Amino acid sequence: MLLNFTVGVGAVVLVPLALGAAGFTSAGVAAGSVAAKMMATTAVANGGGVAAGSLVAVLQSAGAAGLSGVASAAVATAGGAVGWLGSLIRKP
Repeated sequence: MLLNFTVGVGAVVLVPLALGAAGFTSAGVAAGSVAAKMMATTAVANGGGVAAGSLVAVLQSAGAAGLSGVASAAVATAGGAVGWLGSLIRKP
């Protein structure tokens, strides 16, 4: 049970850090970052623009504003589920 909680809390803490490291920042997409490459690829695929609701748009929104309460709960739930699944693996 503690493992599930720890993984869930860890996921909520690490997701914003991972977004920033990828280049999705509060100031926008960081030049030369993974986020910039994703944005360029998406824009080319969509004829010059990034569609609202696309993965890049959602990640940038989360990077700029942080995770909402609902998103934090979803990340914590997913992290807890991963922790629970990990607890099912038996060590030799």
